[in-house]
Amino acid sequence: MTQDFDNPYAGLSPQRTGQPAAVIWRWVSERGVRLETGEATLARYTALAGGEWPEIEDIIPADGNVLLILRRGAVMSAALRLALSQDAVSRPASSGTLHQITVEYGGAAGLDLDELAQQAGMDRATYIHSHSAVEYRVAFLGFQPGFPYLRGLPAALHAPRRASPRVRVAAGSVAIGGGYCGIYPVSGPGGWNLVGRVDVSVFDPQRAGPALLLPGDRVRFVAA
Repeated sequence: MTQDFDNPYAGLSPQRTGQPAAVIWRWVSERGVRLETGEATLARYTALAGGEWPEIEDIIPADGNVLLILRRGAVMSAALRLALSQDAVSRPASSGTLHQITVEYGGAAGLDLDELAQQAGMDRATYIHSHSAVEYRVAFLGFQPGFPYLRGLPAALHAPRRASPRVRVAAGSVAIGGGYCGIYPVSGPGGWNLVGRVDVSVFDPQRAGPALLLPGDRVRFVAA
């Protein structure tokens, strides 16, 4: 079925094009187009963000998909239709900016570290080394303004969210939820496992660029 991109009120049936893998998109509102990207989210986001699309107001990467927000009253150009129909798996994601961030691990800053280390069959020092020895990549932002979802967490450190969320998690807390690592930008409730805390502000609305970490950026943690 062919999707009519000129009509913002077109049906929600997905269009599947492209080789070798199908590219799937659908309208999610009168101005939103959701593109399913799977493991190629950053590659697709990089390709779209690097183009000039006067009809696009915003491009938002998420977990396995990218959301395009069209400008009010705009219609999708033929060039953008073509870009959406092309497979992006083979396109490398942008190298992004590398951030080296110092972490205070354990203690009051990382209340769950010892329990996570025990579950992983490691002592505290080995767990900290495993967590800080890899390079993470910002997959997308969500939950709170500037909250980075970081890919690259070693499989041995994956841990489900806490059964009971905390009422208050301190700003700067480094946490693990499933296969992701994250940093809480502001204080508030949260259900991820806390392993440490950073002393940098990952979100400041007064900065020219409020979010310190952007999709595609790389992060290396350094134990204090």
